[in-house]
Amino acid sequence: MSQAELTREVARRVFASEFNDSTYTFKESDDERAPNYALLPTGDRANRVFIVGTLTETEDVGEDNEYWRGRVVDPTGTFFVYAGQYQPEAASVLRDAEPPAYVAVVGKPRTYEPEDGTVNVSVRPESISVVDAATRDRWVVETAERTLDRIESYEEWEAEQEAPESGSTAPTNEYAEMARDRYDSPVENYRRDVIQALERLEESEATEPTA
Repeated sequence: MSQAELTREVARRVFASEFNDSTYTFKESDDERAPNYALLPTGDRANRVFIVGTLTETEDVGEDNEYWRGRVVDPTGTFFVYAGQYQPEAASVLRDAEPPAYVAVVGKPRTYEPEDGTVNVSVRPESISVVDAATRDRWVVETAERTLDRIESYEEWEAEQEAPESGSTAPTNEYAEMARDRYDSPVENYRRDVIQALERLEESEATEPTA
């Protein structure tokens, strides 16, 4: 096992609605090789993400070389996945896939700022694999749990900032503080997304791939 594999960051489970709001990226040191993180609005950092959804569309958007874009939909929104010559295995999956199909993607968040000043967030995949409906459903439940855990930690930290108990030291949560400073979206929005995702688990007939 290589040193890179030993130190590889945990892939965070995150819904599309929160991922697409994660427009602020940062490094924690000046080292050229320091990992780049996306700041999640629920108060955590993500160098890698793990997503599962329905691949609804693929397109080669490259000019001189193949550069594949995949549209992956979960119950809260859409992820855009881009793979080219530096991600040959992932690009091959997008090239050969026949949407709609369930896919699991592990990759790194990437931001892009077009001329209009908005910030678009996408995934640069390390791996893409076709999965079944049970895997998608399990991911939705697990991602809901992880999101609620982050929200709970954020709200505990926020409550302590607003009304610290007498004589107590407010807990530190640097990523929650960064998220509060950088983003306008209240974390309650993501609690609603969790509820929506769980409610839609059994209402996804229209986008489910056929067996």
